[in-house]
Amino acid sequence: MTAGPRPDGPLAEEEPGALGGLRAAFGGLTTRGRSFLAAGAAAVGCSYVLGQEDLLRVGLLLAALPLACVLVLHRTRHRVTGSRRLEPERVSAGEEARVHLAVDSASRLPTGPLLLQDRVPYELGPRPRFVLARLEPGARRAVSYRVRAELRGRYALGPLQLRVTDPFGMCRIDRDFGARQTLTVLPRCVPLPAVPLGGEAAGHGEGRHRAVALAGADDIIPRGYRHGDDLRRVHWRATARHGELMVRREEQPQRAHATVLLDTRGVAYAGAGPESAFEWAVSGAASAAVHLLGRGFAVRLVTDTGAFVPGLAGTAPADAAAPLLDALALVDHSPADDLSGAHAALRDGRTGLLVAFLGELDEHRAASTARLRARGAAALAFVLDPEVWTGAAPAPDARPLRVLREAGWAVVAVGPGDALPDAWRLAGAGGTGATEDPAAEGRT
Repeated sequence: MTAGPRPDGPLAEEEPGALGGLRAAFGGLTTRGRSFLAAGAAAVGCSYVLGQEDLLRVGLLLAALPLACVLVLHRTRHRVTGSRRLEPERVSAGEEARVHLAVDSASRLPTGPLLLQDRVPYELGPRPRFVLARLEPGARRAVSYRVRAELRGRYALGPLQLRVTDPFGMCRIDRDFGARQTLTVLPRCVPLPAVPLGGEAAGHGEGRHRAVALAGADDIIPRGYRHGDDLRRVHWRATARHGELMVRREEQPQRAHATVLLDTRGVAYAGAGPESAFEWAVSGAASAAVHLLGRGFAVRLVTDTGAFVPGLAGTAPADAAAPLLDALALVDHSPADDLSGAHAALRDGRTGLLVAFLGELDEHRAASTARLRARGAAALAFVLDPEVWTGAAPAPDARPLRVLREAGWAVVAVGPGDALPDAWRLAGAGGTGATEDPAAEGRT
């Protein structure tokens, strides 16, 4: 998911309407303002009873002061503008972002003390509040606060709220600036070790870089001469053999392909929160995608529903990973019961190296999952059994793991507290931590 809009200028103020704004302004009279208004009304009443003109003048002055403050705040609105700047707009879970707020006064009159408050979701921490001293005409105040989310997702910041008071403290008006921004919290990405991957050994053909082409030499397979071909590329031996002019054909280097499969079935995981099995799987998928992109693979992300997101080809690894990480920031449990959607998405034959992060499997689903591996390609499976993560059982059922392993997968059973780099290193070694003993096969 892409980050939310970033305003370059002042945040637009939400207009409540003239009548509603005036009513709200009178409703904003402080205790001092109401006291002055009541005292003025009482003085005016007493002046009529007692016939004292001086008391009438005092009463009118007392009543006029808060009314004048209300009208000044309402009509001039002090022309106070607020702005917000978010740095950065995309962070990984557990990292901090800083929000910079600024308040400017374009009014010819000074303001009273200001209360500045920004609305943030509770996942990002407490709602920030700042008390600012009075603003002189043309003055500016800037404050900042930090937000941090332990759980990936998109979080809306705003609207910015500003409480303005008059210099006499007779009235206060709350104003909302309607512009909002979005903080995108990406899943955690863990650096993975550069271990030998089976996909590189078995991926000759579509899944490998062609060594000759990468070295800058020409492919030796000739083709017929076409108008405009450089005569220096004529392959004389092939020309003599075929009886027509042949040239050496150049072939563009092909990138190794990899597919990261994320099982999002709600029935396959238990628990919730940053330390849950599902969040471990999402973080693992993100880490694997970034790692493979850095090693030159063309990576795509596929879920059990069949939805897939390709990395951006022809860009730097960090840019290529952006759409994958944005998709993983929002991914949630699916109502699917099996991985049939993934089967449909992988029918194009461009699976290459397959890295799967799977939840609970029985033998039937394990057999179906095993068929996702293309012939001659390598496949790694990280299986997170919910019973292990909830402490309901000491080890997962070993039979589904054996089904995957017999189908040529490198299988690693993952439990709470297992580090992804260690599991990745074990998967690169073929999942050697598993044994044929059903009691010990579940956990590596």
